Amino acid sequence: MKHQPSYFRIIAIILCSLLSASLSASPKPVRRVRAAVKRGSVRHMAVRRASVSRYRFGVPTFADSSRDDVAPFDDEVVRQAAIDGLGRYNGSVVAIDPNSGRILTIVNQKLAFSSGFIPCSTIKPFITVAALQEGVITSDTMIRVAPRKFLNLTEALAHSNNAFFEELGRRMGFDTVARYDRLLGLGELAGYQIPEEHPGTLPTEPPANGGVARMSSFGEGIQMTPLQLGALVSSVANGGTLYYLQYPRTAEERLNFTPRVKRNLNIEPLLPELRDGMLAAVLYGTGRLSYISDDEQALGKTGTCSDAASHLGWFVSYANQAHPKIVLVVLMRGQSSVVKGPVAAGIAGRIYRRLNEVNYFGPANRETATAAMATTTR
Repeated sequence: MKHQPSYFRIIAIILCSLLSASLSASPKPVRRVRAAVKRGSVRHMAVRRASVSRYRFGVPTFADSSRDDVAPFDDEVVRQAAIDGLGRYNGSVVAIDPNSGRILTIVNQKLAFSSGFIPCSTIKPFITVAALQEGVITSDTMIRVAPRKFLNLTEALAHSNNAFFEELGRRMGFDTVARYDRLLGLGELAGYQIPEEHPGTLPTEPPANGGVARMSSFGEGIQMTPLQLGALVSSVANGGTLYYLQYPRTAEERLNFTPRVKRNLNIEPLLPELRDGMLAAVLYGTGRLSYISDDEQALGKTGTCSDAASHLGWFVSYANQAHPKIVLVVLMRGQSSVVKGPVAAGIAGRIYRRLNEVNYFGPANRETATAAMATTTR
């Protein structure tokens, strides 16, 4: 007797056919994504995703990040751009003139003047300086970071590869790494007569968790403040002069401001290799959300890790390479998984783009803005 399909079996066959037809149409979005990659619009898609995530996953907010700040003598243009760029994120922004050490603004001063935080991967540029000076590597040195995978310095900085910098730390040893950290100003005050500032801490022996390797890859055992990072990045920007940071907060201090050199680091011959890596981080690496425009470009380094209390996201940078105008240090802090270095780079990018829109990087505009602020002061 010939078997006849049941009613339910017929319904199941029809539903399977409809499902197969739906699945066969699914590659269209994939093709659109691939086309977007070819058009170079991945960065913009990433910006949109970060913007959506910011609210969907409940990023910690600081209702008014500048509420308790005292900033009547800050650079008004930079401060407003920093406040707008930080938005509702829980964090701080420090802006510095790398050619004088003058602090242009500090948003969320309470956080910026804290006792310090683990620097995460923002320690990597300074480990780079030590390794280049010691002859441990050159720009062409290839270091194995995984089975069948080797990286040079530029790629390691661009993608913030921990294994690369752990190996640098092992090759130099704790005493050498600590000596360069002290030379660069870690563990001491970065500012001149800034009473709220803390010096941070520098370990006197290899950290128990990972030793000098982890100390070199993301700053294990080190506590750094945004001011210390800002002073160091300023020295990279200006060619090796480590200025005392000064924060004029009276009319007299503003009028009598004079740059104060802390020490000359004599690192200028090493900087091209370091700058290549920091530029690569912005062009196609972990800091690409800091992109400004085809005419203006930043160089920077992200940092992502956690301390005992929260996640941390850093981005330290300056713009531009030929004639550095401004250093930005962005610090994010909170419990959300979106508190990380690439998002901090996005905050810096919004600040840079806003300054670029008002032609802040143009010398004539800078003079006009400064004159306007001086008139307001008088």
